Amino acid sequence: MAQAMKIKKGDKVVVITGRSKGVTGEVLNVSRETARVTVAGANKVTKHVKPSRAAAGGIEQREAPLHVSNVMLADPKDGKPTRVGVKTLEDGRKVRIAKRSGEVIDR
Repeated sequence: MAQAMKIKKGDKVVVITGRSKGVTGEVLNVSRETARVTVAGANKVTKHVKPSRAAAGGIEQREAPLHVSNVMLADPKDGKPTRVGVKTLEDGRKVRIAKRSGEVIDR
C-alpha cells in the first residue's frame, strides 16, 4: 500500500543523503507505487542507448529515481531542507506548510 506523499511534481527539493547529497532540484516525476521521485540534476546515471530510427545511439546521462525518504522539501524562504505540515485555511482549503518557516508551499 502506498504511503501518503508530501512531495509533488514541480516541488523544489534537496537531496539529503546518497551520492547526490546537497543537490537542489525540481521534482520531474513521482511514483506513488514505489515511493520514488526523479529530481532534475540529481542521481545521474550513465545509460547506453541502442540506435533506432528515431534517435542516434550512444552514451547519455539521465536522472534515476530516488527514494522519497532521501529528499526533503526546500523551504521557500531560504532553500534549506524542511519538514512538511498540513494546515487548513479559513476558507476550508488544506495547504502544505514548511515547518521551518511556516510559509505556505502550495500555490
